[in-house]
Amino acid sequence: MATVLIIDDEAGVRRLVRLALEREGHAVLEAADGLRGVERVAADAPDVVLCDLVMPGLGGLEVLDALRAAGSAVPVVVVTGGGSTEQAIRAMARGACDYLLKPLDLPRALRTVRRILDSAAVPPAAVPPAGGSGVSCPWTLIGKSDAIYEVSKLIGRVAGQPTTVLILGESGTGKELVARSIHAHGARRAGPFVALNCAAIPESLLESELFGHERGAFTGADRQRQGKFELARGGTLFLDEVGDLAPATQAKLLRVLQEQEFTRLGGSETVRTDARIVAATNRDLRADAAAGRFRDDLFYRLGVVSVRLPPLRDRREDIPLLVSHFLARSARELSLGVTAIHPDALARLCAQEWPGNVRELANALHQAVLECPGATLLPDQFPPATPPAATLFDAAALRAHVVRAIDAGERPVLQPLLAAYEAAVVAAALAHCGGNVSQAARHLGVHRVTLKTRAARA
Repeated sequence: MATVLIIDDEAGVRRLVRLALEREGHAVLEAADGLRGVERVAADAPDVVLCDLVMPGLGGLEVLDALRAAGSAVPVVVVTGGGSTEQAIRAMARGACDYLLKPLDLPRALRTVRRILDSAAVPPAAVPPAGGSGVSCPWTLIGKSDAIYEVSKLIGRVAGQPTTVLILGESGTGKELVARSIHAHGARRAGPFVALNCAAIPESLLESELFGHERGAFTGADRQRQGKFELARGGTLFLDEVGDLAPATQAKLLRVLQEQEFTRLGGSETVRTDARIVAATNRDLRADAAAGRFRDDLFYRLGVVSVRLPPLRDRREDIPLLVSHFLARSARELSLGVTAIHPDALARLCAQEWPGNVRELANALHQAVLECPGATLLPDQFPPATPPAATLFDAAALRAHVVRAIDAGERPVLQPLLAAYEAAVVAAALAHCGGNVSQAARHLGVHRVTLKTRAARA
């Protein structure tokens, strides 16, 4: 049982909500205006406040300001009949944890209160305590898996050497983190770390970004500009997504790596480079080199030492430590008091495939912390894990997934599986029919509009 305070100037609304909450077993307090509501919070310390937005005297926004000024952290759900999205934005920005519309949908209001109480009631020992990953350096890899320890050992061996390093791995696995760690533990750590995403710069501008340009080198070049090679002098130049370089730029980069010198665009002066090169890519450069898409001599020049980062799905034992780290970081950045995660929510995260790897996990935790109604992240803030569609047609893999989902307390189990089957069948039919929706619909025995809807949903 919890104590809920209703602040509303309409007696009928207070009575309706009070009866619904009391049927749920809660103790209910009432206040007919905002000032009295603020006083009751101070005197009675309720667990949740339902507060009308528009009232004589202190309105809902002023109540929020007064409670926060008094240091109260009580969760407040704002209720209004206005329905303005601007009001919702203002209320949430002022510290409300949720927003309900009049006339009140009582089942939804009860679910909202229940969710807030659940978030506050779960013990905070579900994951390792914040900071429990032992991170002492901002560029430390987080994990306890054998794969991460092997990567860490290789970083330690190569950091103090002048060797060019090529970091390989899927998007989101932490390639820049490895590059920064190599720099931070090397002899050049006092020098600059300069990063360039080669895939984000148009080919026409990339040469200028790398090597700089002289005044008048092209239209708009009104002054001399140093490139990344010069800016990284005495430090490390990190070339991210190096596999996306155009052939002409590959040739120029190879020459710089071989000769250790270059000229600025539009210039004649030779500039010596003194930057350690660390490159990264999510592509298979060996295959690209064999197919003629990437210069094999540049591949061998960049890959003197290669560091391969495993995808997150291959080191699931690291997920609890990563969750603890990102949860604490997001709560600190957002100034929110989220300190723990429900065990069932953690089980969902550990069962996910994470195609976006560590970056996707970090983003999921950041959004969950932002939307958390209390101190603990709840299971319904994360989608149930669904295996890749290809594995669903393997009976053993399907059974293993169902058993794991049931043991992890996931609900529902059936619907995500059916949706994945449907998406796989629709995609296969469309691919076989060359994207012809009408033809695929005839073969599947559904209307073309239905197929288009399902394809869009997939």
